Amino acid sequence: MKKLFLVAFVFCLLGSTGVSATVQHPRKRRHTAAAASLRAAPMVGVATQSLRPAAVPASVVIQGGPWTEPTFADSTVGDMVDGEDLVIRRAAVEALGPYNGSVVAVDPGTGRILTMVNQKVALGTGFQPCSTIKVAVALAGLSERAIQPANRFRLGGLRMDLTYALAHSNNYYFATLGAKLGFEKVSHYAHLFGYGERAGLNVAGEQPGSFPSAAPRNGGVGMLCSFGEEISQTPLQLAALMSAIANGGTLYYLQYPRDQVEARDLIPLVKRKLEIGSLIPSVKPGMRGAVQFGTAHRAREDGPIAGKTGTCSENQTHLGWFGSFNDAGQRKLVVVVLLTGGRPAIGPLAAGIAGDMYRRLGEQNYFAASQPITPAMLISSQICCAK
Repeated sequence: MKKLFLVAFVFCLLGSTGVSATVQHPRKRRHTAAAASLRAAPMVGVATQSLRPAAVPASVVIQGGPWTEPTFADSTVGDMVDGEDLVIRRAAVEALGPYNGSVVAVDPGTGRILTMVNQKVALGTGFQPCSTIKVAVALAGLSERAIQPANRFRLGGLRMDLTYALAHSNNYYFATLGAKLGFEKVSHYAHLFGYGERAGLNVAGEQPGSFPSAAPRNGGVGMLCSFGEEISQTPLQLAALMSAIANGGTLYYLQYPRDQVEARDLIPLVKRKLEIGSLIPSVKPGMRGAVQFGTAHRAREDGPIAGKTGTCSENQTHLGWFGSFNDAGQRKLVVVVLLTGGRPAIGPLAAGIAGDMYRRLGEQNYFAASQPITPAMLISSQICCAK
């Protein structure tokens, strides 16, 4: 019994870090008992009581698979590339290599999709966001003043703030924050940030993903805020949110030029102005910490990168997410990697692929170069605003 309790404690404390690289969690069987405990846990500060980790049945912790999606595939089949930045595409394809997945790169200053590798996946109905949802939850918590950056949880003797929780993707922290916010507020901010709607403007074939109308039956708002339970997120939606964080709070319509003329004449279109400019400095340290010393350390390069990993399973498919942007240089780039397949498809590997892409572009001085300014880039039509 003591051994079982120790396994459960380590799993819940570490969240979706290294444990998920070796242990699988099928979506419909994933530690429901732990989720119920997380949902009921109070928001606590430095001086309040510690949280007791819940026991998790051993069978839930160790079971997984069989994985029905191949880990390796040619992810470029059927892609149309006439309007893409071929320098960016080449770096993305080479970094992804033989893995089955999608890479989306966006200019956060305009909303232009620079490349979209594996367009069938990128434009499809979406996948569970796993721990990438924690970025949106963190912004919601800060917006509602449910937390302050220095607020800490005490979990089994370990005190953690928002930076640590994001960097190490701690499930208890975000499940507890979600319970404090409640489903209605979490849903409000998720929709504000683009969940449940198309991220692109007239992007052929794009699907809107989905967001549940009520707290998930499996684990409630705690599982939704720590694993993205019952949410379907597309790579374009994550890229749009990462772009808004990278540019200071503007949620652009993503646009995918069909040829180089459209790319040259692209006019940025604002979807919403998000009131997150003052919150970004509180979220960014955790995202940079994820790369420097946390779950995304495989993405670490010479230049600073901010990002968030996600690892979970959905319908016998293992998922590995990484949403990111470079945090230095004259030219900014958002990179989202989604891996699907078997056991190797995890967030840390997705982070490594993104890191390799940044490295390849850095060797070509891409981030130091100034982007040419065209008349179209000086025009911005604000279609609608957040109230």
